Amino acid sequence: MEEPLNYGHQHTLLLLNEDQLIVADCSMCGEKVSTPCFSCAEDCGFYLHKVCAEAPLELNHPFHPDHPLLLMHHSLLIKNPGYSSGYICDFCYKDGNEFVYHCSCGLDFHIKCALFTFNIAENNLKELEHVALLLPLISTENDDDKLEDVAKCFGCWEPLAKYTHFSPDCGFNLHEKCAKLPFKLNRVWHRKHPLVLQFNRERLSCKICQVTTRRGFVYGCSPCKFVVHIECVSTSFDFTVKEKSHEHPFNLFRRPSSFICDACGTEGIYVAYICCTCNIMVHKKCTSLPRIIKSKWHDHRLFHKYLLPDEFGSSDCIICHDEVDPEHGSYCCSHCNITFHVKCAMKDKNSYEIVENEDEMPNESSISVIEWNDTGEAEKVKHFKHMHNLMLGPFVRGYENSCDGCMLPISDPFYYCSECGFFLHKACAELLKMKNVWYHLCQEPLTLISDKVFKCGLCSEVSNAFAYECCRCENKVCLRCVVALTPGAQTCLKHEHPLFFYRDQERKCNACGKATWNAFCCKDCNFVLHAGCFSLPITARHKCDEHILLLTDHDDNNYSKSHHCDICEESRDPNRRFYHCATCDTSAHVNCVLGNYPFLKLGSIIYEETCHPHPLTIVKKKYYYPDCDECSNPCEDVALECSKSECKYIVHWDCVAPDSLWFEWSM
Repeated sequence: MEEPLNYGHQHTLLLLNEDQLIVADCSMCGEKVSTPCFSCAEDCGFYLHKVCAEAPLELNHPFHPDHPLLLMHHSLLIKNPGYSSGYICDFCYKDGNEFVYHCSCGLDFHIKCALFTFNIAENNLKELEHVALLLPLISTENDDDKLEDVAKCFGCWEPLAKYTHFSPDCGFNLHEKCAKLPFKLNRVWHRKHPLVLQFNRERLSCKICQVTTRRGFVYGCSPCKFVVHIECVSTSFDFTVKEKSHEHPFNLFRRPSSFICDACGTEGIYVAYICCTCNIMVHKKCTSLPRIIKSKWHDHRLFHKYLLPDEFGSSDCIICHDEVDPEHGSYCCSHCNITFHVKCAMKDKNSYEIVENEDEMPNESSISVIEWNDTGEAEKVKHFKHMHNLMLGPFVRGYENSCDGCMLPISDPFYYCSECGFFLHKACAELLKMKNVWYHLCQEPLTLISDKVFKCGLCSEVSNAFAYECCRCENKVCLRCVVALTPGAQTCLKHEHPLFFYRDQERKCNACGKATWNAFCCKDCNFVLHAGCFSLPITARHKCDEHILLLTDHDDNNYSKSHHCDICEESRDPNRRFYHCATCDTSAHVNCVLGNYPFLKLGSIIYEETCHPHPLTIVKKKYYYPDCDECSNPCEDVALECSKSECKYIVHWDCVAPDSLWFEWSM
């Protein structure tokens, strides 16, 4: 190691070797100092542990052979994404705000943790020679749960008291066996390279047990990019496993080579379990896969299949959009012919629940069927949010009414009420009364509501149509977002390929040009739409034209003077979406046509508390704009008008909108 360094301190440092009490913190690691240590000769309060002063600026750590660890002050990390005020050590998982050993791949270590694990790799355990060894606790079955809540070994992250361990007074939680692990291992099931003890920097799942561990040591092969847990390398496995999810027992089968698990479709090595009756080979973990689950990603129950039925053909996983191999296990819905990779469906424990009873009733539909037509369609239904019966509408085009569920223009197929002007898309009418969705953080399902003014937690649009509301946090999401974010392929105006929703990667929306992290993307080309543009109404009306305006992708007219908005008369980007009338050659910005509140139902009555004593009706004046009774400016956009004809009260929506709308938070 290098010579002692002062790290820029302006005064001379003196080495203190006497056994004396020092009440001070090390200026590098932030912990209490004790001799031997360095002290400032000018007595300015600067102290360094001797080991910290002698720490090399660059450490080539055997447990992380690909890159060097660089010693730096934590303040330099704040410039990198993912860092705020400090860092978390990847060995002891405690925070730090002083000097740190940092790797460009994202690993961070306290100085003492980096040097301590370096000594373990070098089999140099002098600092543990005088540390007391504590025997494991003799536990009963009931005590095992208690062990999960106590201190964990930094090496394997199992409970410290489960095995013989060093006294935590040394500053490290470590089993004796984890401190003496061999640096390299050779195994018959991986003859290409030795397995090397290392940090699981890539967060890979263990090839034997398929569990991903973020903490502690693993044995890995960097060239082959795989790891195995230290306990899985030498663990003895049960010879026979019997699980209620499979009708036959599984028997242990040790393999010298890799295999593909018939239950989940991913690779495994060394340890496999086979069912000779069914002729399948699976991971140990996959012997207990639940047969039926209820997932937040889908409305129906999902069944595990080792082979997909022929009617599924080739299909993509609803979650990751990659192809599902029909020759290996997956979760599927036979009602909708959709599939899920096992690893995707089971990745988040909070996103699914196991269905024990096959006869369990599914979620309740919003409609009850009164009459069926000759083709087997529900022709007459009762929706629990409307007082009258609804009829299946005729197949027509260009219908001018909006759906009372999502506020988008009505299109085939739809239901309508013959007694009042109530319309619902068939898809909106058939939504469930209660729904689990993958993008909501609360565990409770969302409940379908109507006739309540709300601000959508996803798109931030204000509406009083149908919405799903969380009974815990009371957050709401509009039906446009619910339908748009339904997992699976989506179709889009004038785009020939299906679109899939992707998260956590910045892209540029083709419709509006804005950057977005959550977007609908085409797997076949570079077409991208963010959620707001994806759910825009295909058709709209505006007083600027007597015809219905059609949402258009781009302007084919090369004459530059035609690239303007006929409403605001400002210039218009021909490569961005706009509304257009081909008959009159009218073109307008999307926002100019829709206005500020396109999803409020005009003519509906608002009963929320306002400063006016009477109920108010949502209106949007077209030609005559009376002055607002609150701000005295003309009511040119959405306004609230007194429902009593003798009262002439009218105000802008923004002047008296319910206060709660401005405090809605995102999902």
